[in-house]
Amino acid sequence: MHKVIYDTDPGVDDAMALLFLHRHPQIDLLGVTTVFGNAAVETTTRNALFLKREWNILCPVAKGASVTLDPSRQERPWPTFVHGHNGLGDIDLPQAVDLPTDPRPAYQFIIDTVRANPGEVRLVAVGRMTNLALALKQDPEIAGLVKDVVIMGGSFYVPGNVTPVAEANIHGDPEAADVVMTAAWKVVVIGLDVTAITTMSRSYLGDMAKAGGKDVQLLNELSQSYIDFYKHAVDDGMMVHDSCASAYIVAPELFTSIEGAVRVVCGGIADGQTVVKPAGKHFPPGDWDNLPSQIVCTSIQSEKVVDLIRDTILGGAGH
Repeated sequence: MHKVIYDTDPGVDDAMALLFLHRHPQIDLLGVTTVFGNAAVETTTRNALFLKREWNILCPVAKGASVTLDPSRQERPWPTFVHGHNGLGDIDLPQAVDLPTDPRPAYQFIIDTVRANPGEVRLVAVGRMTNLALALKQDPEIAGLVKDVVIMGGSFYVPGNVTPVAEANIHGDPEAADVVMTAAWKVVVIGLDVTAITTMSRSYLGDMAKAGGKDVQLLNELSQSYIDFYKHAVDDGMMVHDSCASAYIVAPELFTSIEGAVRVVCGGIADGQTVVKPAGKHFPPGDWDNLPSQIVCTSIQSEKVVDLIRDTILGGAGH
């Protein structure tokens, strides 16, 4: 069993990834931690609690960071044109969900859970890396106790999606991302190089909803405006960014990767750019030296990943 903490900012594609993690028989979901990003943290936390209630997810939800690691960073407007004003495609949602959050802030929940399960916890982080960076700052030793960190973020050999070089999760808190990438734990970076070519069509999701009952119908409903948003890039479908990170947990063989030290540009016109120094390539001394070698995914078997998402979500209803 893979013990997973899911760090997320739901978010439409976050919701699909959550249902995958909840339903996969080899995944033990220990907790959900929320972060600001696709909406304010109050909204993303409400959304996580709503999905927990609707999908009968038993693990705790811990509310996380509401501002960037460097508080002097200017917050940009929420991407309401992508995920809707309420973060879940503007479906009807209650103002509040009558479920408690864990009393601890997300970074403390991460620290405590990792320390209670040394060497076993896999952090799946699909929003800004703020909670992970705060956990490392508070308790640096957890880097040696986490099994690995699988993040959805960054872009390496393809353009970004919020600037020509930056992907949204990293661009939203570059300082936090650089802390996470350079820490002494194993990071697997699943960025736009693989997620932007992994798409699910409206009809494919619709067929899933017909076969999957009310839980998958809810997923289908909250995804519709997100699919509309992607019409500039995808032929009547959506990129399943966050589900790629979830799929990696159980099927890493569907991904091809390189290894090397990763840094994140903080400031300037390349703010939020992720840059890997591939292992074995030699450069003069520089800012990538003496840092942990991380795993950067560069290609993916997209159809197999999308089918795995479908099979897990439809097959795991009794999980």
